[in-house]
Amino acid sequence: MSQCSISLLIAGAALSNANAADWSDTALSVRAGNDFREPFNPSDIRKYIFALTHVSGYQYGSNFFNVDFLQSDSNDPASLGQTAGAQEAYVVYRHTFDIGKLKGSDVRFGVVRGAGVTLGFDWNTKNDVAYNSRKQMLVLGPTLMWDVPGHLSTSLLLLSESNAPSGAYPPISNVTGRYHYKVHPMLTADWGIPLNTMLSFEGYANLIAAKGVDEVGNETGVETNIDMQLMLDLGAAFGKGKNGLRVGLEYQYWNNKFGNTSLTTGGQGNKASTPMIRVEYHF
Repeated sequence: MSQCSISLLIAGAALSNANAADWSDTALSVRAGNDFREPFNPSDIRKYIFALTHVSGYQYGSNFFNVDFLQSDSNDPASLGQTAGAQEAYVVYRHTFDIGKLKGSDVRFGVVRGAGVTLGFDWNTKNDVAYNSRKQMLVLGPTLMWDVPGHLSTSLLLLSESNAPSGAYPPISNVTGRYHYKVHPMLTADWGIPLNTMLSFEGYANLIAAKGVDEVGNETGVETNIDMQLMLDLGAAFGKGKNGLRVGLEYQYWNNKFGNTSLTTGGQGNKASTPMIRVEYHF
């Protein structure tokens, strides 16, 4: 069975679980920044990112689903001879089975308030001139939920990733078929910590091991991706209800993006430090 087929099965299970949710939150958001980077590209790139995010909990665990629609400016062109920027869709789904809920008694020790098993997938498609990513990735591993205000979870996940790029320039233009990287681990954390009744500190951090050689024979490197935001609840601030409209500042640090290192890219686009403005509406 292909990674895409397995992803569809997981997504179907997610929809079934969402129908029986004990709680849920869905949001539309937009964020924008001028300092995005892409491997092998020396330019800073402006991107607008529109997102749909859903989180929910049910009898045996929780679901997280996010789809980003990314629009680049002309520094990340869509094709040869065009000034229009590239477009991308990136989907993430995670399902965590809560061991305590499955066995009927809490799993608690020290500062840990729960333990689980997380599975899911990433999927993307992009129409840029250089790479045209068609990523598929399955993830599986243990998760700990920590006893903090709000939530903090950490997971150690195994990643099975493949891609089928088709860029306009060699050596990517010479790649045929789908390429599978070496299975590799990722240490990941996600959090949402209330600072007071109106402010919260949220985000995620991924430390991803090297995944062997890439589709053109280059050695990949350890990847770090940290994305965090400070969000103000405008609804609560103006007495219009909590967690409706929120605005904030977001910052992303991404080193060795997609495993590309300074050695293979000549220091072009493998590292990004990107401040953003973020607005989201929850319903």
